Amino acid sequence: MIFPSRLTKLFTRKKTQEELDEYYKNVELEKGDFFAMVIAAIITFMPIVIISMAFIYGLIWLFAVR
Repeated sequence: MIFPSRLTKLFTRKKTQEELDEYYKNVELEKGDFFAMVIAAIITFMPIVIISMAFIYGLIWLFAVR
């Protein structure tokens, strides 16, 4: 074989992914977990959305108003 170490890493990584999949099948969410995930998503994505909207508004103002 040309790259036996890479093949070994690939197979061990696949095994690890299977173990993670098995673990996540058995995880149950608690009462406030969904709300916490929604808040985290809002905190994460809102700055990106606001900056993107400001950039688009700036382009429109730059080319349409003048």
